[in-house]
Amino acid sequence: MRSRTAAFVALALAPLLLFALLPLGSTGKPLQQRIDDTRDRVDRAKRREGVLSTDVAAASRRIDAVQGDITVLRGRQSVLQRDLDGKRTQLNRLQDDLRTERARLARLRAKLVLSRRVLALRLNELYKADRPDALTVILNSRGFADLLERSEFMQRINEQDTRVIVQVRVARNASQRASDRLATLESRQQRVTTAVLVRRNQVASVRLRLVDKSREFAQARSAKASILSRVRSDRHEAEEDLGAMEREQARIRGVLTTGPGAAGPIRRGSGSFIWPVNGPITGSFGENRGDHIHAGIDISAPSGTAIRAVASGTVALAGWTGGYGNYTCVQHGGGLSSCYAHQSSIGVSVGQSVSQGQVIGAVGSTGNSSGPHLHFEIRSGGSPVSPLSYL
Repeated sequence: MRSRTAAFVALALAPLLLFALLPLGSTGKPLQQRIDDTRDRVDRAKRREGVLSTDVAAASRRIDAVQGDITVLRGRQSVLQRDLDGKRTQLNRLQDDLRTERARLARLRAKLVLSRRVLALRLNELYKADRPDALTVILNSRGFADLLERSEFMQRINEQDTRVIVQVRVARNASQRASDRLATLESRQQRVTTAVLVRRNQVASVRLRLVDKSREFAQARSAKASILSRVRSDRHEAEEDLGAMEREQARIRGVLTTGPGAAGPIRRGSGSFIWPVNGPITGSFGENRGDHIHAGIDISAPSGTAIRAVASGTVALAGWTGGYGNYTCVQHGGGLSSCYAHQSSIGVSVGQSVSQGQVIGAVGSTGNSSGPHLHFEIRSGGSPVSPLSYL
């Protein structure tokens, strides 16, 4: 009694399990199709990850290049800073020298003015003393500078006059040399000042470039982390979905292949089609059943037994169809179709491609049926023909 009850429960649950296997969730798609779609999603994610990995590698190379630039620029900045410090020190020394030379020049010029004044007084005294030889020398000179150089003049003045003349000459020469040194120092000051400004601008430019390169480095690193995170998250999500559906598929397939509603081994006859279910024929093609001619054959099988597609093709009909109940038709090409009626559940949808032997539904007793069985038809050009010619 318990074994019969268990068998009855298993038969009752088998169609529900088959239904769970094929149209999963609220999408209306069979589970296998969802598995295929998710597997495609995983494959696309892997391909995209490969492409993005190439992009990430390129970003890493750019990061390395930027880091190298930063290192070079930092070295350049250090060199320029040392050079700038040296130029500033040199400029400070030159400015000190300039101040010293300007003061010395001022003193020499004052001394020169004084010496010339003394010389003028002495010449005036010589004139008043009526010394024609000296006056003659003066009048014959081509100028003051020539006067200081003439030996005749030097021979005619006394020792005191000679000291005055030498003093004026020394003051004049020293003043000239000081003026020349001052001009040189001022020129050097201008050059060094310009060099310092150029170096300072170079250091500022290098610092700006360092900031830009650092920002570029940070952006590249952030983009790399973001890309890797998105790719991994998408692929992991798809793989988790695929794993869950494949486990569910395996669980339900195990139930369908071991319980009373199992499809059983594929049965082949002499034709090119396989048998949709294993069982005895209880209704023949062409029988006169009073109100209609039997358009197919009836194959007895327990409710919930899996129905296989007899050949590969495309689902043309899948749904409730009058007295057929749950009715499925698969087109095989060349105008040939196979149809399956009275199903307890339909496992495929219109437009879906199926392969020979694929489970497409479950035996039932829907529509005009006196008990669980499969009403199986072969149609050529839409008209029923004897299924036994193809099985």
